[in-house]
Amino acid sequence: PRFGISGTRERLKLDGLPAIGTIVKPSIGLLPEETAAIVAAFAEGSIDFIKDDELSADPLYAPLEARISDVMAVIDRHADATGKRIMYAFNITGDLDTIRRGAEAILTAGGDCAMLSLNWVGTPAVLALRREYPLFIHGHRNGWALFSRAPMMGFDYRVYQKLHRLAGVDHIHVNGLRNKFAESDESVLASARACLTPLHEGDPRIMPVLSSAQTVLQVHDTYAALKTTDLIHACGGGIVGHPDGIASGTRALRAAWEAARSGIS
Repeated sequence: PRFGISGTRERLKLDGLPAIGTIVKPSIGLLPEETAAIVAAFAEGSIDFIKDDELSADPLYAPLEARISDVMAVIDRHADATGKRIMYAFNITGDLDTIRRGAEAILTAGGDCAMLSLNWVGTPAVLALRREYPLFIHGHRNGWALFSRAPMMGFDYRVYQKLHRLAGVDHIHVNGLRNKFAESDESVLASARACLTPLHEGDPRIMPVLSSAQTVLQVHDTYAALKTTDLIHACGGGIVGHPDGIASGTRALRAAWEAARSGIS
């Protein structure tokens, strides 16, 4: 199955707004139960989407299966209490055996989304995950600068995203406006537009993920440039840094998107 934008919107019941997402930090040192406690705090803040840090894998202090089990228990309790089911992208990056083991653990625990570091698992691994497991695939492009910053390398994101969406990715990172990395806003927007452009009639498209130092302050410019809410807006400090806490940080982001969509400055 291919899920893409339409499948993600339906699954998360987004009602005209983007998916408000976040990342569990730090990438090292958290035990499974500590990760689950952070997820519970985000759940109480009415988040839509959470992803593992791309640097998190299967460390001895937080084995992948234990992390999946503890996090999904929190998500299940929250869904039972509120009717809202958060989507969590577990990082199952590794060799094919690791990816398959992680996918099985996600499905066994009742999850529905896996994250892959696309540049390090390769297209065949993405294809294998898509063909064998009914999971949303969240594609992270960590390492992209290695392929793109030097002009002679020749990598263009319009082609890059096309290869991964043909392999079966549903969401893919494009950076964000005024980000913390060495990429211009023009490049970020061109990448997002490429993801949003259908390859053919009936193409589900893939959902661009805007991240990297994102806050309420980028919302209006993002909407003005893209004229769509078909995206995941992933904010870390842009949520947890709110002086009134995580729930207020999430509400502030939604309010900013509602204002942008309604033409309110």
